[in-house]
Amino acid sequence: MAHLASVGSHSVNGVAALHSELLRTEVLRDFAEMWPERFNNRTNGVTPRRFLAQCNPRLARLLTEALGDEGWITDLSRLKALEPLAEDARFRARFRRIKRENKAMLADWIRTHNGLEVNLDSLFDVQVKRFHEYKRQHLNALHVLHLYNRIKRDPQIDLVPRTFLFAGKSAPGYYLAKKIIHLINAIGELVNHDHDVAGRLKVVFLENYSVTLAEQIVPAAELSEQISTAGKEASGTGNMKFGLNGALTIGTLDGANVEIRDLVGPENFFLFGLTAPEVAERRARGYNPVDCIQASPELREVIDRLARNEVCPQQPDVFRPLLDNLVGSDPYFVLADFAAYLRAQEEVSRLYRDQEEWTRRAILNVARLGHFSSDRTIQEYAREIWDLEPCPIALPHYVQE
Repeated sequence: MAHLASVGSHSVNGVAALHSELLRTEVLRDFAEMWPERFNNRTNGVTPRRFLAQCNPRLARLLTEALGDEGWITDLSRLKALEPLAEDARFRARFRRIKRENKAMLADWIRTHNGLEVNLDSLFDVQVKRFHEYKRQHLNALHVLHLYNRIKRDPQIDLVPRTFLFAGKSAPGYYLAKKIIHLINAIGELVNHDHDVAGRLKVVFLENYSVTLAEQIVPAAELSEQISTAGKEASGTGNMKFGLNGALTIGTLDGANVEIRDLVGPENFFLFGLTAPEVAERRARGYNPVDCIQASPELREVIDRLARNEVCPQQPDVFRPLLDNLVGSDPYFVLADFAAYLRAQEEVSRLYRDQEEWTRRAILNVARLGHFSSDRTIQEYAREIWDLEPCPIALPHYVQE
């Protein structure tokens, strides 16, 4: 289909800078060499109407007050004017209070639908997206097990409390993706009922993920997990939604993460992991995941707990297919990136202890991500690909309720 589209189209684009480059140099290289003028980039965007103004009315009101009017809703580049307010202690306090109110609303939803109490003082660590091995929800799950292991070794250890939030669906026949969902829920059963970790770790799987449910989750998120194997994600839009609502991102240089990091500043992004060229090079020279296990006591401890089936003892070998996949081939370099991921997560915890600095960086994320509006994306398509002239229309007054 991609080959046919490349022949029959006058323009071919990826949906993030890295994605477009991979199309030119790898996926559609022959076509790009024949018709280089056809290839271009159009990075995705999200609608600020739904994924900021509608889903986060508290923050929307604060932005309108700070910017003087509602014009930012149709011109998201105006968010740039918020940057100086990141240095204003009173604005940071208001921004932080809104985040906590949004967390409280989500906590109420979790109490109703999951029967779990979550700690509002904990870091809301969120990964919601389609389940796929390359998106590496299991890397996140291994980190949860690592923190659990640390608490079990030393129940008095001082850790930043975290609430891990997962949501998403897998393709109906995707066996390993369903195993990852099962693993996350099993870890939740283990962690959520252990008195040693009470108040410090909580794992919540939010069922039946939808855009409507996303509107509950996105405003409350504080850490956005964008941890796909570099070179596998076309763009991602969850990374944009979370950033625009004041979450900091932990991620690899994959998809639109590359551009997000460039815009918000490297110091405001928790980077880890192999790059796309490094992944290709390591695969080419022969990758043995056992080497990663032997080199990391923390990883070995997590893998051993899975191998002993301590996560779900009532179902012997239930996670054996997932474990064999990781230890035998690890096609998405979960184990290769594990140590770097832990280091990045330690930096997350260190920063979260300083709520003033965390909030300052969160505000800068909101201020610097106006580029990721779907309005900008569609304007680029219309102007530079479809050669269309704009047709202004009168819109009814937007009501923020």
